[in-house]
Amino acid sequence: MNLPKPIKFEVERYVGGLSQFKKIENPIKLSANESALGASPKAIEAFEKEKNKLFKYPEDDSNSLREVLSNKFKIDSKRIICGSGSDQIFDLTCRLFLNPDDEVIVTEFGFIMYKIYASLSRAKVVLAKEKNFKASVEEIIKKVSDKTKIVFIANPNNPTGTYLFIDSNNFSSGLDLFEDSANVLITRTFSKIYGLAGLRLGWGYSSKEIIDSMYQIKPPFNVNRAVLAAGVAAIKDDEWTKKAIDHNTMWAKKIFSILKEYNIKTNEPAVNFFLMNFDETKINSDEAFEKLAADKLIVRKMTQYKIPNSLRLTIGNKEANENFIKSMGSILK
Repeated sequence: MNLPKPIKFEVERYVGGLSQFKKIENPIKLSANESALGASPKAIEAFEKEKNKLFKYPEDDSNSLREVLSNKFKIDSKRIICGSGSDQIFDLTCRLFLNPDDEVIVTEFGFIMYKIYASLSRAKVVLAKEKNFKASVEEIIKKVSDKTKIVFIANPNNPTGTYLFIDSNNFSSGLDLFEDSANVLITRTFSKIYGLAGLRLGWGYSSKEIIDSMYQIKPPFNVNRAVLAAGVAAIKDDEWTKKAIDHNTMWAKKIFSILKEYNIKTNEPAVNFFLMNFDETKINSDEAFEKLAADKLIVRKMTQYKIPNSLRLTIGNKEANENFIKSMGSILK
């Protein structure tokens, strides 16, 4: 009997941060851009309350969460779709729009999953060069052709931490900027500020035409009931969200000044992580990784993104951040 052979895709597999280094017991994990404070206690409570209802299917349209998102961000609930992580929204988008040989533009150091989902649809992935690790609108426009179907832009970008459309003195949300743009899809995640990375929850917002089409191909019950409950509670808990933002803001400024003192080139604080370049230090990124690991601190290597001599650091809780600062001091002073 001849077994069917899987299709081979010319794309590199996504590798998580801690997967690259598993030799340490009880590591301090600063490699995955997870929340420093964890999930809201109210979200955890809401999740636990669902344990006696696990035999029941969840809402197929995630209506309870969509209504809360609609009220929170003053947007139309009929133009929202929820997914198992924002990754699922990327996947649905590619399935909906791409035919073989269509072109998808991604930035040079953009999120690797964009390439993977585009490749699954047999589309051609076109790289647009970045300038100083920042997406370049000019370079993206240069790559547009009559075969271009999708342009992926992460804002701020992972792993570089750089951004477009943001002015620290006058921030405009993409939800406002593209409110009337029929061809723009905005995605958001619950993995970072809401601390629900382990539950895989995200959502997308676009024109009703696009969202309705996505519902035609969306898997049934794609967001489970316990996750929906946690997501609703997380969105409503403004106090916990503010606490997480304040923590991140304070430590981002402090860590940025420390990195600058040690001649480590990095992005301006705008996210919960830093891309650290070691070109101007006495050690390279591999040596820094090993020395940090000796102190049980695990950061993210940038090998998969082909960013040379660099590591990515996630802002952690108070203890983790203090340990990182102390360790860097002993390494570089």
